[in-house]
Parts: sequence; structure tokens; C-alpha cells
Amino acid sequence: MNLRTTSRTITFRQPFSLVGLDDIQPAGTYTIQTDEEPLEGLSFLAYRRVATVIFLPLGRGGPGSFQAISITPEALDAAQARDASEFHDG
Repeated sequence: MNLRTTSRTITFRQPFSLVGLDDIQPAGTYTIQTDEEPLEGLSFLAYRRVATVIFLPLGRGGPGSFQAISITPEALDAAQARDASEFHDG
């Protein structure tokens, strides 16, 4: 299976939370990684998302230490929407 991996960064202007995580994360820039696999049997190239992760800093790991946390695109979209709303309201 050939996976296609893409990375992007997003910035939260306010501390934020994600569904499934107990801790509030600090404002800042975070890397999001998405893995996709090709769909077989089509007459055109198409991919299906198989994983999305956000890289969060480890509190005890020191500078550059992070953990990869699986998230749904919907949870990420919701967190970004809350951040945008709070930034514009505040």
C-alpha cells in the first residue's frame, strides 16, 4: 500500500481543546499530518484519508519533544472555528 502523507501548520490564537483530550493546549502553531491511501479500481486517481494527527508538545519532554495524537478532521475544524470565534469576539 502506497501512502501519501501531507503536512501543514495551523495556528491557534487562543488556548484550545480537542475532543478526546483532557488538557487545554496552549496557543501556538501546530503541525497537522494526514495520511491517505489510493483508491483502487477507479479510472482516475483518488485518495481516501486513513489518519489525521496533530503534534502536541510534551509537558515533561523538554524543547522539541512532542506526541502525535490522532484526531478527526471534524474535531480539528470545530477547534479552529472556536478559536476564530473567540479571537473575533475578544
